[in-house]
Amino acid sequence: MNFRTTFAALSIAATLASCSKSKDNPATPSDPGNFIVTVTPAASTGVADYLLTSSSLDQGTISIAGNGIEQDGTYRYYVTTNGKFFSMLYGQGNPGAVTAYNIQNGKLNKLTNFQTETVQTFAPVNDDLLLYKMSRNLATPTANWYKVNTNNLLITAEGTTNTLNLAGNGELAHFSWLKQVGNKVYAPYFTIKDRLFATAYPDSAWVAIINYADMKVEKVIKDSRTSFIGRYFTPGLEVTENNDIYTFSSSVASNGSGISSTKPSAITRIKAGTTEFDQSYLFNFETASGGMNITNWLYLGNNTFLLGATTKSEKGAYNDGKHLSIVNVLNKTFTPVTGLPETNQIKSVTVNNYTPKDGKTGYIGVNLADGTSYVYKVDASTHTASRGLKVEGGAITAVQHLQ
Repeated sequence: MNFRTTFAALSIAATLASCSKSKDNPATPSDPGNFIVTVTPAASTGVADYLLTSSSLDQGTISIAGNGIEQDGTYRYYVTTNGKFFSMLYGQGNPGAVTAYNIQNGKLNKLTNFQTETVQTFAPVNDDLLLYKMSRNLATPTANWYKVNTNNLLITAEGTTNTLNLAGNGELAHFSWLKQVGNKVYAPYFTIKDRLFATAYPDSAWVAIINYADMKVEKVIKDSRTSFIGRYFTPGLEVTENNDIYTFSSSVASNGSGISSTKPSAITRIKAGTTEFDQSYLFNFETASGGMNITNWLYLGNNTFLLGATTKSEKGAYNDGKHLSIVNVLNKTFTPVTGLPETNQIKSVTVNNYTPKDGKTGYIGVNLADGTSYVYKVDASTHTASRGLKVEGGAITAVQHLQ
């Protein structure tokens, strides 16, 4: 197969289709800048996000009224890498789409728009985006992968991984996310036996170590002290500056009728230079937090994470936490973040967020029950959050920055 020709044809077709709908055409932003805030309009359901730019996340107001770029299709997910912002459509079984932008003079500039299979996990690797479409059918246990070069915006390679063979327990391995570690890709996964994500193995964590050059699985490492790493469509593995790897488990595996994990929500470690879980390290988050479980995290740098969590009564496989805390994984410290509205005033908190990786600063979107939305700045050194940029016209879904 000629990947470049196929990609070009898909790109042209998708671009023409997009233009014919008169969508994805930017109006002049009210506040040009290099911060990108994605917003779902509040007026109706099942509508597409808008991409807005801003010169600051700490102050000011931006609005979708007459501004931004309307995306083509709902359920968009976003990643920033190699000076480009990628907007990815989750097609729910139908073909997806990937739209790439850069920033010119504080405005988003569309570079390409192409179709792919709908993928369930993706991550930057070198100058590529690695995409994986996972199988949920035991009869067809093939996960398809694609490498998209972010310099020339072409698909340069594709292949398959047999996830039934990978799991080795009669179920399918389903990657929760991907992460580059040196010249390898670490793929944490849970195992499933049906489309309901039911499993007979709720109390184990696995990571497949993939050699990126040939996409061969070199090794699978396992830990039985926690349930699986991350959550569906949620990164749960991060690399610190000294190349130690930390992972979190929400403990939300299901038998099909409810959560069946018996292990605590916890953080584990793979020490730099090793390919095994460090059995001397376990940070029991449930114990430290008084019964909460991790739902997502943002690595701020210097072993410091901004975590979202739910209480025991709020716990669910797809429930994003409104309770924020600062965790230092090296020192095993847990401190709640103050300065946010009461949780009963918060409708949702974004999980796709921005940090300058300075060891202390994170920016998150907070959507309130009264319909207003703000970006909050979290200072890990003081464990406090302060209200910043106001966003009018909808709910914030992601906060990013593009050079």
